[in-house]
Formats: sequence, structure tokens, C-alpha cells
Amino acid sequence: MSIFQYYVASTIDGFIATEDDDLGWLLQFDRVEGVNESYEAFMAGVGCIAMGGDTFRWLMKHEAGKWPYPGIPCWIFTHHEHGAPAGADITFVRGDVREFAPDLLADAGAKNVWLVGGGDLVAQFANAGLLHEMIVTIIPVVLGSGKRLLPLDGPTAPLELLSSRTVGGAAVELHYRLPGKAG
Repeated sequence: MSIFQYYVASTIDGFIATEDDDLGWLLQFDRVEGVNESYEAFMAGVGCIAMGGDTFRWLMKHEAGKWPYPGIPCWIFTHHEHGAPAGADITFVRGDVREFAPDLLADAGAKNVWLVGGGDLVAQFANAGLLHEMIVTIIPVVLGSGKRLLPLDGPTAPLELLSSRTVGGAAVELHYRLPGKAG
């Protein structure tokens, strides 16, 4: 059964980007042992991607016209008009995430839906009861402010820790199931 997963890196103080979407704090860890292996293992289970417009714009700016997810259907939740890179399987949508959830799951097939980046979009899925798992890699950096990991209005019930592991001797990957979600 396909599920919605939030796979993300966060600072120790709970931010996924600076206020101006700078990821330099994170990108310095790209070559750390174990990071690529973790990402590749996760991607093997991804059948569909959902992301917000801000994340899409960041990718288009920083990936120099190269689409990083070839062959994977991607849904962009946005209020703006965008063009898709050549060869990318992208659907642009506006509206409540609940409206599109069945289509995302159908596109994922037997695999999972990755909720990419943007904590705001992931919070919409969580508030709709559609977030099943969070895989958060805690990076040993403190930003002090920025874009929050998961900007919910209030606390959740305790999450169930499914696994944890050290990555590169300094970061920690935590895999959680949200309350009441079978995965």
C-alpha cells in the first residue's frame, strides 16, 4: 500500500532552509559518507513526488534546467504559472491536497509518494491526515531562524520511532510513523 512520506534534512533547531531559501548549510554535507546511500535507498521506494511552488522554483534556479527526477511523476502545488523542463513528467495543480491525494497515490503505483521540501505543503498533508511517515536527517548545524521543518498550528501526538542511524559520524537519520498511520 502506498503512503505519503516526508524525507527531509533539518538543522538541530528545526529549520530546513534559511528565510531566503539558502541551503548552503546542508549542501556542505553532500559528500559525507552514507548520505548518498540513504538517499538512493529512499528513492528506490518513490513512485511519485509532490512539492510546492517555492521548492520547484528553487530547483529550477539551482539545477540549471536539469530535472533531478526523470521518469517519476511530479505534482507541483502552486498558485503561479510555471513551465516544465523538457522531458519532465510534471502536473501543476491548485487546491486542497485532499482533492489530489488519490491521483498522487495512483501515480505512485506500488511505491510511495515523497512530499519534497517545503514544510508548508507537508503541513497541509499532515493537517489533512495524509502524512504517514517522516524521515528526518538531523544535521549538526544551528541556523537560529528560517523555514520550519513542519509548521503545524499545534502539537501532534507522539510519533512512533521506526528506526534511527548515524550518517557520516555526525548526522542522525530518524524514521517516524505518525500516530494512527499504518505504513
